Amino acid sequence: MENVNQKPLIILTGPTAVGKTDLSIRLAKAVGGEIISADSMQIYKYMDIGTAKITPEQMLGVPHYLIDTLMPDEPFNVVTFQKMAKAAMEKIYTAGHIPILVGGTGFYIQSVLYDIEFEDNDNDMEYRHFLEAACEKNGPLWLHSRLEAVDPQSAAEIHANNVKKVIRALEYYHKTGQKISEHNRIQRMKPSPYRFVYFVLEQERKTLYERIEKRIDQMLSQGLVDEVGRLLDMGYSRDLVSMQGLGYKEIIDYLQGRISFDEAVYILKRDTRHFAKRQMTWFRRERDVCYIQKEQYPDEEHILEAMLAKLSETHII
Repeated sequence: MENVNQKPLIILTGPTAVGKTDLSIRLAKAVGGEIISADSMQIYKYMDIGTAKITPEQMLGVPHYLIDTLMPDEPFNVVTFQKMAKAAMEKIYTAGHIPILVGGTGFYIQSVLYDIEFEDNDNDMEYRHFLEAACEKNGPLWLHSRLEAVDPQSAAEIHANNVKKVIRALEYYHKTGQKISEHNRIQRMKPSPYRFVYFVLEQERKTLYERIEKRIDQMLSQGLVDEVGRLLDMGYSRDLVSMQGLGYKEIIDYLQGRISFDEAVYILKRDTRHFAKRQMTWFRRERDVCYIQKEQYPDEEHILEAMLAKLSETHII
C-alpha cells in the first residue's frame, strides 16, 4: 500500500444516505480527483429520483463516470462494472488526476481494488439452460439444495431466491470443478495493485435510519411515483434487474394494485434500513479500511481535513 510506484486510488464508501455524495465533491475538488460511481443503479438513464442520482449542478464541474450510461434494460453486473471502471481510471490517470471510487456497492469496489479475476463464460450455455429449466420445474429451493451439496459456503451466502447467483455458482463448479466460494476467497486475499486509501463513512444507526426515512419522503415529494410510472409506460417491465431496485419494485407493486401506497412506503423504508445494515456489515469485513465516524467531527470541513491528512500520510497526495 506504501509503494509510491503504484498508481493512486481513493475510495469513499459507506451505507446509503450517509452523505457520500457531498463529501465526494469536496474531496475531488481538494485533490484534483475525478469520480467513478460504484453504484449498481445510478448507471441507468431515466432512473434519477429513486437512485438519489447526483445532478449536473451538484457535480460542480467535477467529472463523473458510470452515471447515466446504460438504458434500464441493458445488462450490468460486476464484470461489466470492473471493465468500465478500469477504462475510466486509465482516462483519469492519463489526464494526470486521481480516480475516486464513490458508492455503496461493496463487491463492485472490491472487484477494482483487488483486480479480481472473473471466470470468462466460454459461451457454452447448455448447462445454464438445463439449470434454468430445472428451476422452472422444481423451484428455487431444489436448485439451492444442489448448490448446498457441492458448495455449502456459497449456499450459506446466497439466498435461495437469488436464482441468478445460485445458477452462476453451480455453473462455475460444473465447468471448473472448483467451488466459487473458494475462488472468491483466494481473489479477496490478493494484494491491491494500487496505492490506496479506503474511506468508510459511518454514522450512528438511529441517525442514519432517520436520514434514510427523510430521504425517501423527499424522493416521494420529488415525484418518485411519476418516475416509476414513466418507466413502465416506456415499456420497461418489473422483471428487469434495474426495476427490481429499491424504490422501484415497491412503487411498481403500488401502481399495479398489489399493495396500497402506505404499504409501499412502509416496505421501502424498512427494506432500505435493512439494506444499509447489510452494507455496514460488508464494509466491516473489509481489510485495510479507514473508518470515519461522522459523530466524531463537528462538520464536513473537519472530516475533509482528516481525510486529506490520511491521504498525505499514505503519499496519495
